[in-house]
Amino acid sequence: MKIPQLKRKLEVKKYHGFELKDEFSWIHQKDILSVLKDSSKLDPEVRKYIEDENAYTKFNLNDTKKLQKKLFSEIKARIKLDDETLPYKDKFYEYWTKTTKENNYSIKLRKKIGTNQIEEYWNGDKEKKKLNASYFGVGDLEVSHDDSLLGYSLDLNGSEYYTIYIRRISDQKIISEKIENTSGGITFSKDNKYIFYTKLDLNHRPKKIFRHKIGSSQKEDQLIYEEKDERFTVGMGDLTSDEKFFLIITSDHSTTEIYYMSAETEKINLKLFQKRKEKIRYSIDSWKNYFYIHTNENAPDFKICRCKHENLSNTEEFISSKKEVIIGGFIFLENWMIRNETSNALPKLFVRNLKDDNEEELVFCDEEVYNPGVAEMQKDRNTDNVYISYSSPKTNARTYIYNLKYKEKKLVKEQIIPSGHSPENYITERLECKSHDGRMIPLTITRHKKTKLDGTANLLLYGYSSYGTTNSNAFSSTHISLIDRNIIWCTCEARGSRIRGEKWHEEGKMLNKKNTFKDYISSAKFLIEKKYTYKGGIVGYGGSAGGLLMGAVVNEAPELFLGMVIQVGFLDSLTTNLDHSLPLTLGELTEFGDAKRNKEHFKYIKSYSPYHNIKKMDYPHILLVTNIKDVRVLFDEPLKFAAKLRQYKTDKNFLLLKCELEDAGHGGKSGRDSAIEEIAFDYSFILKISNKLNT
Repeated sequence: MKIPQLKRKLEVKKYHGFELKDEFSWIHQKDILSVLKDSSKLDPEVRKYIEDENAYTKFNLNDTKKLQKKLFSEIKARIKLDDETLPYKDKFYEYWTKTTKENNYSIKLRKKIGTNQIEEYWNGDKEKKKLNASYFGVGDLEVSHDDSLLGYSLDLNGSEYYTIYIRRISDQKIISEKIENTSGGITFSKDNKYIFYTKLDLNHRPKKIFRHKIGSSQKEDQLIYEEKDERFTVGMGDLTSDEKFFLIITSDHSTTEIYYMSAETEKINLKLFQKRKEKIRYSIDSWKNYFYIHTNENAPDFKICRCKHENLSNTEEFISSKKEVIIGGFIFLENWMIRNETSNALPKLFVRNLKDDNEEELVFCDEEVYNPGVAEMQKDRNTDNVYISYSSPKTNARTYIYNLKYKEKKLVKEQIIPSGHSPENYITERLECKSHDGRMIPLTITRHKKTKLDGTANLLLYGYSSYGTTNSNAFSSTHISLIDRNIIWCTCEARGSRIRGEKWHEEGKMLNKKNTFKDYISSAKFLIEKKYTYKGGIVGYGGSAGGLLMGAVVNEAPELFLGMVIQVGFLDSLTTNLDHSLPLTLGELTEFGDAKRNKEHFKYIKSYSPYHNIKKMDYPHILLVTNIKDVRVLFDEPLKFAAKLRQYKTDKNFLLLKCELEDAGHGGKSGRDSAIEEIAFDYSFILKISNKLNT
């Protein structure tokens, strides 16, 4: 089949005295945001190229159809389709979520406390059918404080423009005009007369908070806050733990500012909690006449302070900072504070008795690597009981009711794997390897116990490492499909995450971003040296900012890899950084730099931008996956990367691109089965290039 070709049209722009040449920049439409809303506005020539790429990919992966079906079936067979979450007790009702074999979307149920009458107040599949929607993205589902109203927000094409609806639960009647062009979040006022929401501006940025009177027109909505700083976006917080205040949070990736207002009055009276200070991030909660502040001010890895409601300037330290230990978030019960922290790149939970200030760690299991969690059982905080859960890369999730006073736990839910799962058949390890500058990189490795460490196994090396985001150690039933086929799964926590604290993040951002790529390459070499795999046996796997990582690495060290799967990849990072009209660019300048206004930043980003550093050489097998409605990473980037790479690559390996032309966003298609199909597609490519097509 003929290899797709994209028309070349040289465009030269000058920045800081440098010429930036681009033969494929013409595919970027000036009205790109309108294309995200309506794909019929896509340039016909670009559409034809995408169709050609999709056909080429389909042709080359035609022999994986049987395997895709097999993978779909086995992944789905690991999911307990008929399942229910544990209940949460509100004031008058118990609420929980249900899934069924027949449905792709969740069902929301409730039962009045003291009765056995179960009420279904939301059914995703029925709602989707009613709207005749091919894509069905639910942004938020919120029940009013008096349990009478349901607020929900929907994105029906994947572009992340959410419309809010309000209806009575009793008769399912819509009682308020739909509210359009929102970020999706819904917050009910305590008196149930209003909702608060965030509206998107013309550049798809959440900039304004409105109050909507239920039953009125959107035209009558009251603007209560507008963020004027181009870098910052704003969101409406929920009630504080004591239900005294609503919060408005405005931030970029490095700086926070919070306003609060009384939840007890209809009158809007915003008060500034703490004026924004560059690189100071904080969050607040209110409990028993104190504001508790989670902040990095004079504490790079955070601390918790508190102050009286009436005296914000007089703060006292409540939980002190620790070196390279991340002090995390917290929840309150009447007599307890439960908080998390991360030390030695591993998450932990601590409980503090608020009566005597004694604190101890909650230990769940004897595994080296695991993911702990805590959740409230009820709205009423006057209890000693919480839900405690844990899972690990090899162990399916367990949830307990834990009594904090008596330190007793009772297993109430175990993640069922219908097709069967035995944790003892798998080995999970936490290793460290040395990077180019001596920093030690955490690696989490999971393999089947029968997989030999003799340098013959293929290995999937997952990476992300941007924005301080840290990967979870939670169990994933999907990974088993590769691990059972003798492919080792390894997660690399390169710098750019916060797994070792803020310094770890700082060392992998802005003018240090190349450390992320070097850490990943060092990890690959280490895994080869230690015979977990072999040179040319690794499959790189990453999406979004993880796609930037994959693209930069494949340009730098292609010989280490068998293949790359790059999902919605940030592959033309320089061009995107230069375009301040795009939805995310301005908010990300503190993470990657400002190439448009800073010469040094321009030169640095250009030196690693995957699209701008494609070389004439052999590349491994590459699969690019993107979606036409992706508002976060535009489809332009993978398309341009593929088109340019076809000109330069000197090998005969696969270069395949799959782009959804309709109804899929940054997270792919909507619905359970669609998500499984996409995973099965990616995995079939990995298994094909690993010569495991018939496994």
